[in-house]
Amino acid sequence: MLNRRETLRAALALAGTAGIGARCTAQTTAVSGYRPADVLRGPAGMAVSNSAAASSAGRDILAAGGNAVDAAVAVAFALAVTWPEAGNIGGGGFMMIAPPEQDPVCVDYRETAPQAVTATTLAEQTDRRHPRMVGVPGTVRGLALAQQSHGRLSWQAVLQPAIALAAGGCVVEAPLADSLNAVLAAVSKSTAPWHRPLEQTFGHPQRRRWRAGDRLVQPVLAATLQRIAEEGPDEFYSGQTARSLADYFEQHQGLITAEDLEGYQAVLRQPIRTNFAGHQVWAAPPPSSGGVALRLALQMIEHVGMPDPGDAAWTPMTVHIVAEAMRRTFRERAAYLGDPDFTPLPAWLGRRAHAAKLAESISRSRATDSRTLAGDIPLETGPVESPQTTHFSVIDAEGMAVSNTYTLEASWGSWLLDPATGFVLNNEMGDFNPVPGVTDLKGQIGTAPNQLAPGKRMLSSQTPTIVRRDGKTVLITGSPGGRTIINTVLCVLVQHLLFARPLPEAIAAPRFHHGWLPDQLRIETGGQSRLGELRGRLESLGHRVVETRGQGAAHSIAIEPASGIRVGVADGRRGGRVAATLIG
Repeated sequence: MLNRRETLRAALALAGTAGIGARCTAQTTAVSGYRPADVLRGPAGMAVSNSAAASSAGRDILAAGGNAVDAAVAVAFALAVTWPEAGNIGGGGFMMIAPPEQDPVCVDYRETAPQAVTATTLAEQTDRRHPRMVGVPGTVRGLALAQQSHGRLSWQAVLQPAIALAAGGCVVEAPLADSLNAVLAAVSKSTAPWHRPLEQTFGHPQRRRWRAGDRLVQPVLAATLQRIAEEGPDEFYSGQTARSLADYFEQHQGLITAEDLEGYQAVLRQPIRTNFAGHQVWAAPPPSSGGVALRLALQMIEHVGMPDPGDAAWTPMTVHIVAEAMRRTFRERAAYLGDPDFTPLPAWLGRRAHAAKLAESISRSRATDSRTLAGDIPLETGPVESPQTTHFSVIDAEGMAVSNTYTLEASWGSWLLDPATGFVLNNEMGDFNPVPGVTDLKGQIGTAPNQLAPGKRMLSSQTPTIVRRDGKTVLITGSPGGRTIINTVLCVLVQHLLFARPLPEAIAAPRFHHGWLPDQLRIETGGQSRLGELRGRLESLGHRVVETRGQGAAHSIAIEPASGIRVGVADGRRGGRVAATLIG
């Protein structure tokens, strides 16, 4: 058998012509970084999410005869109860579905702008937790579209775990306790009256800090979920919940109306596909920038070529090359990507010739000044996407795979909660380019494709991803993290597919991010990461290095091609758990 270094060299030289199962078997060296919160191997169905209760809900639906989509819908609704800082029915996202023997599809349930907006509606809006910042929620319609088109069980059945968790209470895990305490401390400093209901709903009944082992009971949310289960998804958009929300926004200076809610539709879209290291990588299409950006970065990395990192997770040169690909990718993202119903995707943006042209400008000896890449984007001499999103992965015994990322935008969204409905509302309007024409060196983007318009979906970085080899799914991944999401997934793919790391080590490996503007390379130094040791070498190449403790939470599943064994990995950066059925 080849040793680890020989196997890795072959993988790098041949761009992945060896099978992933064989390469994982050859990998034995631990990679410094974050220890996974949970790793589980099993032969059948599996769910990985931020919450033990939500993962268990998915497992139980699988055990009851549901498929991966049924389980994913159950996990998503359960996370709305057990991880309310990002799990939601008041936000939106993207679900990648890969049925066996069929090409993957993407359910786009991104939020939309209300009909009352103009391009400059938010140009002077400084309070990102204001009712005007709420986009029309898409989660319920999106989960319904996924379940109706690909599910097996009834709508009522897949909502039952979430209803039970809300009504009977969910056990508070340590990450949830920290999240609850943090948001309550922050909200207590707000003078806005519309933030008080969140305190009243999520404050501890004994008026103390939350601790692991406490029980969080949400009776109002349970009643809302019960109505949605009994009356169907239309209840959220035209029933009692919709009427209550419309009244709430009218009373609190919001923009969303009953007509906005009733008119919302989720959409089935064709994912973005690219070939990388002998695999087919499928990811979410616009209005997510994830798939297009991931494709472009992977194409540039293959064109430039990666040196052998040896036993190190990363070397200065591998970080440098990937960071330069990231830098160029995010410039193209700013220039061309938005809601495809308003801004068609240029066909040439996905061609390898375009990636090759960009890659030719990458120097191995010097970091590029981001300003020189602006081209026809005028630069001013702002706000960015929040890192508080959540991702989960599911697979069933038959091999149907689901990768889902959804969000409220900021942690706990807008801090707004209609007391009659019991769920937190998003502040996704902040993902539009707020000031037309103003792109600055701090990271605010003002390009036309993502400017505000009625009914438009705001650009996202969510990157739920499914990887196949020879027609079979071998990896389900994704992450939260705002604009860093794309680069978190990129790091995982490079580690797992190109550097031959088994999935637990690929998840544990340190990560980094370059988003074009601001012109800085953010490297992860928390956990046991050794990226900080590379700082001097990276700065000598011209990178402006900023250290961060953690990046993303890539709850993922790998499938070993030869055996079919599934390896579920919960990313230790934000906790999480894997739950699996014992048999199909």
